[in-house]
Amino acid sequence: MSAGAAPPNDARSAQLYKRALEVLPGGVNSPVRAMRAMGRDPLFIKEASGAEMTDADGNVFIDYVCSWGPQVLGHAHPQVVEAVIEAARRGTSYGAPTEAEIQLAELVVERVPSAEMVRLVSSGTEAAMTALRLARSATGRERVIKFAGAYHGHVDGLLADAGSGLATQGIPASPGVTAAQAAATTVVGWNDREQFDAAAEECGNDLAAVIAEPIPANMGLVPPDPGFLELLRERCDQLGALLILDEVITGFRVASGGAQELTGVGADLTMLGKVLGGGLPLAAVAGRRTVMELLAPAGKTYQAGTLSGNPLATAAGIATLEQLTPDAYLRLASTTERLADGLRQQARSAGVAVQVRSACGLLTVFFSNEPVRNYDDARSADAQRYACFFTEMLARGVYLPPSPFEAWFPSLAHTDRQIDRTLEAAGEAFASCARI
Repeated sequence: MSAGAAPPNDARSAQLYKRALEVLPGGVNSPVRAMRAMGRDPLFIKEASGAEMTDADGNVFIDYVCSWGPQVLGHAHPQVVEAVIEAARRGTSYGAPTEAEIQLAELVVERVPSAEMVRLVSSGTEAAMTALRLARSATGRERVIKFAGAYHGHVDGLLADAGSGLATQGIPASPGVTAAQAAATTVVGWNDREQFDAAAEECGNDLAAVIAEPIPANMGLVPPDPGFLELLRERCDQLGALLILDEVITGFRVASGGAQELTGVGADLTMLGKVLGGGLPLAAVAGRRTVMELLAPAGKTYQAGTLSGNPLATAAGIATLEQLTPDAYLRLASTTERLADGLRQQARSAGVAVQVRSACGLLTVFFSNEPVRNYDDARSADAQRYACFFTEMLARGVYLPPSPFEAWFPSLAHTDRQIDRTLEAAGEAFASCARI
């Protein structure tokens, strides 16, 4: 590690982690926060503002995790905070309808090209559960095709792994998931037209849905090949199956209408979250009226949630979407590309082979000589070198995702000065990691 890159003082975080291990499994409430893949213990955050976070020891970091995506405006945005405070003064939860639920749903329908109706839930996992149940209800079928490396929440039937070779029936990817639950899921390689066509043909008239991230960001950012999303849409139409697009990450981040606006490929059902809740727990399923009206109480397909459409979360979501104007997306795209181009240049100068994939508000640095088109390619990237890079960047005050399979989340709060500081740190970090 070069001079001036001492690890952050983490004495207070270490104390908190020791306490957490006594009462929280693994000391965290979501596995990736543990930072084990990076060879260290987690830092505990005390506060955040704009594009910076401060940990329990007073270390300040430029943040590219941004709560894993919700904070597209940056942390503690004044309009969002004020909206939440104002809503909280009126009451934190009613268990009854509110006007804000309607207003947020109207904003979704206005922006997402394929959305005609919306059901608000509290997490992306709930959105996935609801979308799958709706698809099976609408089609009377059971089988689902998903893609290797995609994560759609911890739904039992979607925690399935693929075998080697051609498309395979899913096998449980986690203890506690039964073989029967995983067996209804067929897993194929992302961007593999041959595997997908074979799987679709094999499922045939028993295929209820194809579920995909239109721009996958849970194996790192791996965009679709030209024509691949169109193939999914075409096969679903031919077989009478539904296309579920998981835009929990891309929704309202890559464009006002999400990836569907950019690609022109519409979904039958869309999963939304993260940005939608403005940093509070909120997600949604949106889709065609004829499908959505199968949900109770309009139809017989049951779904419910005590905190669905929570007034604090809807207030934060509305305030966030109101800030996401066409000009805001132009600025976010410019910030992202400036960062991505700078990282490529710094890596090249250090003699380190990387693939930097980016979209508006998203990017990933793969330590790889070859382009990354699927999960196998992502897994072939140098994870040890990414861990080195993470450690070196953290030592220089830049907080990155503690996993090589997660996207970075530039925000509207990241300034030119912070991008410059990030690129300076990256140049030094690449140089250090070139030696391993």
